[in-house]
Amino acid sequence: MNVRLDKWLWAARFFKTRTLATDAIDNGKVRVAGERVKPARPVHMADELLINHGDETWEVVVLGLSDQRGAAPVARLLYQETPPSMARREQGAQERKLFREPGAGIKGRPTKRDRRQLSKASTES
Repeated sequence: MNVRLDKWLWAARFFKTRTLATDAIDNGKVRVAGERVKPARPVHMADELLINHGDETWEVVVLGLSDQRGAAPVARLLYQETPPSMARREQGAQERKLFREPGAGIKGRPTKRDRRQLSKASTES
């Protein structure tokens, strides 16, 4: 079974749409065995993927192939996250609980309201 990388990332629920998965691959945020690849590259069993998804980075090993998006528990069976990756993500989650970055909730260019909140947060500190 040949499954495109962008389709597999979508089916494994790393991205909400195939377009987002394709953009991430094109921008070098998804690597297979440490190398940049194209969205149409076929995924194989035991491939090691590095997926940089915003503030989280996943290192996973492909356990199953699917080109259909299913329920989250089923999608979770398509890959296994490496132990160092799980530890790193857990540590990042703990750090974010202790200290929330003021601009972390803003996506893209801040609005006037966002800028006011940012400057208010920085003057309170």
